[in-house]
Amino acid sequence: MNNKGLTVLAGDIGGTKTNLAVFSSESGLQSPLAEGTFPSGEYPDLESIVREFLSQDGKGININYASFGVAGPIVDGRAKITNLPWVMDQENLTRIFGFSSVRLLNDLMACACALPFLEANDLYTLSEGISDPEGTIAIVAPGTGLGEAYLTWNNTHYQAHASEGGHTDFAPTNALEAGLLNYLWRRFDHVSTELVCSGSGLMNIYNYLKDSRYAAEPGWLAAELRVVNDPVPVIIRVAVDADHSCRLCQSALDVFIHILGAEAGNMALKVMASGGVYLGGGIPPRIIAALQKGSFMDAFRYKGRMSELLERMPVRVIMNPRAALLGAARYAMNLAGKTEFFDISAAAK
Repeated sequence: MNNKGLTVLAGDIGGTKTNLAVFSSESGLQSPLAEGTFPSGEYPDLESIVREFLSQDGKGININYASFGVAGPIVDGRAKITNLPWVMDQENLTRIFGFSSVRLLNDLMACACALPFLEANDLYTLSEGISDPEGTIAIVAPGTGLGEAYLTWNNTHYQAHASEGGHTDFAPTNALEAGLLNYLWRRFDHVSTELVCSGSGLMNIYNYLKDSRYAAEPGWLAAELRVVNDPVPVIIRVAVDADHSCRLCQSALDVFIHILGAEAGNMALKVMASGGVYLGGGIPPRIIAALQKGSFMDAFRYKGRMSELLERMPVRVIMNPRAALLGAARYAMNLAGKTEFFDISAAAK
């Protein structure tokens, strides 16, 4: 394939799946030259996925730069996926594939890079609030794990910052959550917020409610869960399905939403998110109706003397599943000197 202009490879590397796409400066970020999704756990490393992608979907495309959003911290150009045994190194990836340069960035930082460019139909508003056009923006993203990031205004454009806030201590806000904490203390050395506010977190809540006999597990549900690799989508589907009446699934999702609301409020206070709070990750778009019911916003605002401050902050859900991928592509374009793909000032205003 003869591609014109600068070409970059972007990746959104998660514990469950890896999304890759090739973009060019000629066609822009809305029209990838090639795109593919791979089950992360079925590959020994990122290199294997990239090789397969380039030999099939991206065959014949000359790539200049690459940027990968990674679900984990980046230290000295190296990263280990939080929920996979992969280790990635920028220099090794550059050498192996012969690109001009490769950069690894936290996956939530990648999402943050895309956020100011998202359009109205990419977002769902839970609370309109009053947005400060130059205020700090917070992102809390429950998916396979719990990612967090934020953006700050530097007088000309927004700058994205990575965070590992999802691994801070879980703080219960009621007696039921205190029981959950005690339950998990018997199973884990450290109980982070991610252990109760992610896909695995929802499963931990479900098991706690079942084991404590808060609610019984129906036989038909137990049978379905025994034959699936990932029980979390089943629990969410049953919890939001009006045709099912499963107190255990509904209660597990209710507790999850309350914890998510409290953590989003915590993040909002820590970075003073007067520009808004955004929910990313794979779970929030699938539970919009449940998020609307009030428990989430009640927990978000329940901060004592700071409740009125949180009342003013806009809260939205990122509905575009390609946000982190687009953010990684923008980062790669900027790395290559195509600053028009990263100048967020116009979009932010």
